Amino acid sequence: MRREYHGRPLRRADLDADPLLQFDRWFCEAVAAGLPDPNAMTLATVAGDGQPSSRTVLLKARDPAGFVFYTNHDSRKAREIAGNPRVALLFFWPGLFRQVQVRGAVTRCSVEESRAYFQCRPRDSQLGAWASHQSMPIGSRAVLETRFAETQARFADAEVPLPPFWGGYRVIPQQLEFWQGQESRLHDRFVYTRAGSRWQIERLSP
Repeated sequence: MRREYHGRPLRRADLDADPLLQFDRWFCEAVAAGLPDPNAMTLATVAGDGQPSSRTVLLKARDPAGFVFYTNHDSRKAREIAGNPRVALLFFWPGLFRQVQVRGAVTRCSVEESRAYFQCRPRDSQLGAWASHQSMPIGSRAVLETRFAETQARFADAEVPLPPFWGGYRVIPQQLEFWQGQESRLHDRFVYTRAGSRWQIERLSP
């Protein structure tokens, strides 16, 4: 199916010198445009045998150091990150004809940071984190629902604590690329690459 892109041209003069601030600008515009799940991002990891895998996760914080998401430390993505902390993120906002690619390395968030976020989650989501052995084989949905019911009973009269196997990860970027779709496939692409304490900006061919 043929599709044309009609995004607003992206010029070098439009870009912030700091790619994280440029990301914030585009993210706020995606939110203001009412796009669904603007914080959804594809996370790509690589297993020890070189096999890449990807999945969609949700950005939960963007701080001066990078991009934060949360997951089970025993999940496949967490195991792959433990073996190779170099990852990639992709944000795709088709309603604005835009995408942002992020390449960098991952570090774990502190227990204190993870606990603060966990305590803000809906209670059922907290219980679900305890009940699910993420990425592990399971016999049926009934098994999962039984585990959830058992977890509800376990914490029936108590605050749900942070599971010791669950927490945050922060992607610290080394490179970010901003892609703005244009007509005739002559897209605008700018890549920021970390050079010491500075960022180098280059325009790329579409």
